[in-house]
Amino acid sequence: MNILLINHYAGSKYHGMEYRPYYLAREWVKLGHNVTIIAASYSHVRNVQPKIDQNWTAEIVDGIRYVWINTPSYEGNGLGRIKNMVTFVKSIYRYKTKILQEINPNVVIASSTYPLDIYPAKAIAKASKAKLIYEVHDLWPLSPKELGGMSRYHPFIMVMQQAENFAYKHCDLVVSLLPKAKGHMVEHGLDPVKFYYIPNGIDIDEWNSPLNKIPKEMSAFINEMKEKGQFLIGYAGAHGVANSLEILIESVNLLKVNPISLIMVGKGPEKINLKGLAKKYNLENIHFFEEIPKNTIPDFLSKMDVLYIGLQRQPLYRFGVSPNKLFDYMMSQKPVLHSIEAGNDLVAESKSGVSVEPENPQAIADGILKLMKLTEEERKQMGQNGYEYIISKHDYKKLAEHFISIMK
Repeated sequence: MNILLINHYAGSKYHGMEYRPYYLAREWVKLGHNVTIIAASYSHVRNVQPKIDQNWTAEIVDGIRYVWINTPSYEGNGLGRIKNMVTFVKSIYRYKTKILQEINPNVVIASSTYPLDIYPAKAIAKASKAKLIYEVHDLWPLSPKELGGMSRYHPFIMVMQQAENFAYKHCDLVVSLLPKAKGHMVEHGLDPVKFYYIPNGIDIDEWNSPLNKIPKEMSAFINEMKEKGQFLIGYAGAHGVANSLEILIESVNLLKVNPISLIMVGKGPEKINLKGLAKKYNLENIHFFEEIPKNTIPDFLSKMDVLYIGLQRQPLYRFGVSPNKLFDYMMSQKPVLHSIEAGNDLVAESKSGVSVEPENPQAIADGILKLMKLTEEERKQMGQNGYEYIISKHDYKKLAEHFISIMK
């Protein structure tokens, strides 16, 4: 098949997030399909932006044909980002004939978080007599309404709502990363038989490849903490408001008399504030490290006793969550302290750790103590449970094959 995937924010293991389009497409190529990903030249979630020399720049990345559409850069969520979105969508319309001639897709996937790409995707699918799939990462415009407090009557929200309703009405199928989103979609016009759940995944081969080591000074520090008998709680990822890390620090403050060390790796807008909070509480057992390369994350995780993941309590999570960080944690075969209230709970389902109430320092502190009091063998079994769960349900090879079966 000729597969066209339109994803404004698509990245790769060379560019950074979003990773999902890359990993699925790479598996589709291995299965013998021709895959083109059309993405914007600028995305705020990428670490490395592609090099472009014209408005339409094509390159081959691990067998996948990427087409980068020239779009303006931006900061934040203001008019600059909206201009970036509009430029991308209008450009796909402008290159419709070129897309039909060069790609001639059998399947068109609209996958750009926000739903506006459904319009050019529908036009391309109709012209090429292709199947149209709408892939939903986040529910828009519900996300900016509930997370950003925007009114349902805001012009931006009304435009997005119209696009979402159009997508559910005109697509052949919906692929959702959110396991509990079916009811919402049906309310907005989706035929329930068109709904499929395909979560995020993990590249098993990358995890089974030889470990790339963390920096020597970080490794030496961790070894020193272990020699002192410290119970190591690890966090690797963004330091943002949504990650609820200030609550974790308050939890550690409640456990001052215990031999616990919290090691936090990553970057984000809240990092300075988090350091200030740790200083305020005189917590010398919280240690901040800068972001490390993605291929060294497994080595870092393997050195921890417990891994923490948390999110603020948000009604939006009632539809479920699919955080990549959690899959990394579970692949590391370490027990997880899970502080997320959502429509799904992979940690409880897989028996791979302890789930506690979010935004509750005492509950998190109790969870840490519970994991500390387990035997090494019990913690090892939790880690093994998580690993086996990911292997069976979140291997990108299996997810890609499932996606192909849906396309057919």
